[in-house]
Amino acid sequence: MAETQRKKHFVLVHGASHGAWCWYKIRSLMETGGYKVTCLDLKGAGINQSDPDTILTLEDYSYPLIKFMSNLPDNEKVIMVGHSAGGASLTDSIYRFGKKIEMVIYVAATMLKHGFSTDQDVKDGRPDLSEYGDVNKFRYGMGPDQPPTSVILKDEFQRQILYHMSPLEDSILASTLLRPGPIRPLSGRIDGGDLDAEGVPRVYIRTMHDRVLKAEQQEAMVKKWPPSQVFVLNSDHSPFFSTPFDLFSLLVKAAESIKV
Repeated sequence: MAETQRKKHFVLVHGASHGAWCWYKIRSLMETGGYKVTCLDLKGAGINQSDPDTILTLEDYSYPLIKFMSNLPDNEKVIMVGHSAGGASLTDSIYRFGKKIEMVIYVAATMLKHGFSTDQDVKDGRPDLSEYGDVNKFRYGMGPDQPPTSVILKDEFQRQILYHMSPLEDSILASTLLRPGPIRPLSGRIDGGDLDAEGVPRVYIRTMHDRVLKAEQQEAMVKKWPPSQVFVLNSDHSPFFSTPFDLFSLLVKAAESIKV
């Protein structure tokens, strides 16, 4: 591998209820391939001890990522990869740290230029799991008379919805590590002010057997805010488990397309 490729630095951002742990296969493949990898727990996720019911804004939820990017030297650039709801943190980072980002790669992720700013955004980017019945377990950190503050899929639905094409051992691992994810940070508008979100190359990796973010929803977001490249995986919602080698290959392919 060329030295310039060895120096590529990937920052991997998990989706709701997950943590840095979900990338363990991808991180192993990347580090074996000579890439630099940073996996972060967002606030209230993974081993971060914050209470997800107290996290009310995207800025607060993304604080570990914001801190990391703020401390990154100005002469360094990273490739950001986000899964599922982690796409919101990626989009926010484009506005905040565009000059430090070589590329953003959305993996079965919410890719909305301004977050949930319209009814169409909600239709395109918010999972609708009603066909599976009562699948969510909500928590009400601000009181039972207030909207819920966090949510997690009930145990009996996790494999069916998140990991139906993934190895059983991975879905069992996940069942022991998933945590309630904050709702409010991922439900609002992303306001970049006067900043331009078009200067950073974006790639979208579609997951064709996704039961969380349906294929037609992913297609709608791609059409609404077209990225520079679109790739397709025959995977469930969690390709880091179900198709790790294919996902790794696409991440490398995207990285190699960056014009120096």
